[in-house]
Amino acid sequence: MKLKRFLLRYYPPGIILEYEKGGELRTKSIDLLDLSPDTDSEELIAEIRRTEPLITASRAEQVKQLIHRLQEKLGQQEDHRFYLFKALQAHILPLTNVAFNKSGSSFITGSYDRTCKIWDTVSGEELHTLEGHRNVVYAIAFNNPFGDKIATGSFDKTCKLWSAETGKCYHTFRGHTAEIVCLAFNPQSTLLATGSMDTTAKLWDIQTGEEVATLNGHSAEIIALSFNTVGDRLVTGSFDNTVALWDIPSARRIHTLIGHRGEISSVQFNWDCSLIATGSMDKTCKVWDAHSGKCVTTLAGHEDEVLDVCFDFTGQLIATASADGTARVYRAASGECMARLQGHEGEISKICFNPRGSRVLTASADKTARLWDAASGVCLQVLEGHTDEIFSSAFNYEGDTIITGSKDNTCRIWR
Repeated sequence: MKLKRFLLRYYPPGIILEYEKGGELRTKSIDLLDLSPDTDSEELIAEIRRTEPLITASRAEQVKQLIHRLQEKLGQQEDHRFYLFKALQAHILPLTNVAFNKSGSSFITGSYDRTCKIWDTVSGEELHTLEGHRNVVYAIAFNNPFGDKIATGSFDKTCKLWSAETGKCYHTFRGHTAEIVCLAFNPQSTLLATGSMDTTAKLWDIQTGEEVATLNGHSAEIIALSFNTVGDRLVTGSFDNTVALWDIPSARRIHTLIGHRGEISSVQFNWDCSLIATGSMDKTCKVWDAHSGKCVTTLAGHEDEVLDVCFDFTGQLIATASADGTARVYRAASGECMARLQGHEGEISKICFNPRGSRVLTASADKTARLWDAASGVCLQVLEGHTDEIFSSAFNYEGDTIITGSKDNTCRIWR
């Protein structure tokens, strides 16, 4: 094995090693999820060298500099205020979802008008309109980190794969017998998973356009799904109150996560693939051990349905959004509630952390999005201007741009 070069990853903090083995170029990552500005870099390097043979004594100084760069990034003051940059009359009918590509240079919007549009973030100009679906375009995604392909899932029971560069349609995936409501690319961008109201999820080959597998087992609609960061597991959440964990190579179900007493609204893996968070209409979020399938902790406290859950990039914090109009931030390991985010006057349908995990963004039926301090729960900013419910919001990778999508047919870019 020969180390070729280092790549820096800011979110979550880590160092990627590019190395040669048997004539092939490969990569592996050193995850530094607990890194803080106060971490002793000498101790950390000693620890890394004990477990990683590629980091020799001659490379230690280089690694130290990389760790210092990560610490500098983590230690930067955050007082960014967001201002409305552009309001885009995006579609002639309400939007369904918005999503950024990895760099945040472009984003996509799905709509009831049966199209998906690609936008340039900097100029606010429309780059392409993806036309061809015969019903609502509901689920949309870029194949991040690559960002050269887009998938659209529709109420017309099909999913389409498009070129992000040209807007050309590569494949139409047919096979579901009801609406497609969720989808996700695997991290390698070789497979696409779709979840449908027909109670099944399907895996599709991006290259050939063929169906790879049907994941049968739920007894009601699949409403949410998520790959882990390795790409060897998929989790699906259903209206049958259960969550299923699937092994991707064999397309077999490994575990059924049973415990919720209401429909599942949201499912997500943490970064190191050890935990799964699930939100439910039973007013709770549960955290599960991804290996054993056992429930580790139940995050209670909301007075109405939990509509969305998410981990921060390091997988150490969980945020929940509820129909009770509040959001909460919990420690993933202990289940302790760190902060209650109170101020919205309507249900919160979407929640996400900024890449650093220091801010939380919420989208609400009260026509506003809010930015919160994750540690204290203090509301830092109210993003006002939409004239109807906001149901989608997202940060770019740097955390310095936000997009919000609303039932008022517009999306807004904030920076």
